[in-house]
Amino acid sequence: MPPFVHRITKYDPAHRDERGYYTGAEDTISDHGPVEEAYLAAVAVFAEAAGIDQLEIREPQIAGFAHFGLQPPVDGYGLADLFPAGPAGFHDGAVVPIAVGLELVRAMLRDNGAWCRLEAGGAFAVHVGWDQYLYIGSNKPCATALARTCALGLFPERLDASPYDFAPDDAAYVQRPADADFWARLHWTVRVHSAVFLEEVFAGNASRWHRLTRDNIETVRSRLVPRARLAVWPDLLTDVDKAVAALPDEGLVEIVWEDEDGQITSTVVDETQFEAVISQLAGARAAGVVSMYAGEDLPLFTAVLPDNDGVLRARWQTEATPGDRDWAFLKTLRRGQLVTGTVTAIAGFGVTFVDIGGFTAMINVPELSWRPFDHPSDVVGVGQEVTAEVLDIDMVRERVPLSLRAVQADPWPQVAQRIGEVVSGPVTKIVPFGVFVRIEDRKDGFQGLVRTGELNGSSGDVIEVGDVLTVRITDVDPMRRRIALSQQDHLRPDQAEGPATPR
Repeated sequence: MPPFVHRITKYDPAHRDERGYYTGAEDTISDHGPVEEAYLAAVAVFAEAAGIDQLEIREPQIAGFAHFGLQPPVDGYGLADLFPAGPAGFHDGAVVPIAVGLELVRAMLRDNGAWCRLEAGGAFAVHVGWDQYLYIGSNKPCATALARTCALGLFPERLDASPYDFAPDDAAYVQRPADADFWARLHWTVRVHSAVFLEEVFAGNASRWHRLTRDNIETVRSRLVPRARLAVWPDLLTDVDKAVAALPDEGLVEIVWEDEDGQITSTVVDETQFEAVISQLAGARAAGVVSMYAGEDLPLFTAVLPDNDGVLRARWQTEATPGDRDWAFLKTLRRGQLVTGTVTAIAGFGVTFVDIGGFTAMINVPELSWRPFDHPSDVVGVGQEVTAEVLDIDMVRERVPLSLRAVQADPWPQVAQRIGEVVSGPVTKIVPFGVFVRIEDRKDGFQGLVRTGELNGSSGDVIEVGDVLTVRITDVDPMRRRIALSQQDHLRPDQAEGPATPR
């Protein structure tokens, strides 16, 4: 709110008791007449004094399931004829001329069902509160406007701030923008699930539903209302009877259904209206039930549309889902970063899963160790704390591959320096083209291949696993992690009589 804030009312401050409560005779609803016009005139004179001829709609909302106002509900929530494109024109960030802004103030004074903040950057703002309390903020003192407001029979009072200043639900929450990563994630989700539903909330309690497929996702995207809140839900149940069975015994729910023509309808009802809505589902080809209570029936993930320049200016927040929390955590990671976590599982196919701050990352088999092993459990165990390097952050599949070996010293350069050494070691494996011999005296020691042509042809013994062979290291390829060996009697004459060096 700009610095010069005034509360403007029809209530004479002289008619307040010691606790500040109004004790006069003025009604708390609009007179739909001269007093209401005085309120609108006050907004106009303050806007004129501040040099404002346009206002921006912020955080719009309309009446939801029930109407709690003191006046009867109005069709269209007082928005009729204000937005040529229909109610969807009443969205966050929409810029309207002062004349339309004044009509919005009128609708709010009458409690017709529509509400929003009206702003002009940091220069001007209008908030309409309960019981005909109006709050105007300006970056100028506006002494002339104050005098004219008094002349209109209203009472302006200077305040430090408006009680309707915007405040986020959670100041620490990082809202996911519907950016390139979001749409890539959504495309991937549609491919995996064949279809999903996109809930588009363009104002509080006002939404449209879209069934997304591979063929229409970009078309739907192009028609979304600016700054809309988006929620991605699993596809509806084609078994409508199951959807009906999912209705709770009582409570507030949103029922969404798709008719035979593909038209999607949603309505918010409670248990007193279930029977009437169920009758409407008779011809539906798919339906779903979503709880309206916080923390229940969360979507797969959510986002808010940024402006065309990519900046997220919408201030409202979606209810965080597990998918949203994963996204927020992934945004804190960088390639090459070291993370510490706990091994939670070792899959049958070898991938090791690690909990890093509530997110499950994975270590593929080749990234567990530089050294050979038979099974991942030879390297790590469930419950073990490990430190690993982040190899990548896949924002589409929301995966984080880690490397345990990246934080270990690479032993291969040292192995490469051993070319020409004579070593003795056990045969670990026999293959059609040769045998593998371990050249280090340790369970995870490196192994080299003695090809059939490099075996000692003078020996008539059959080689078996476990036999100890004396060999020479003839080549080391660190890139392919391969070691070539030759049996002892292929050594140079000056080496043949030398002692074998066990490793």
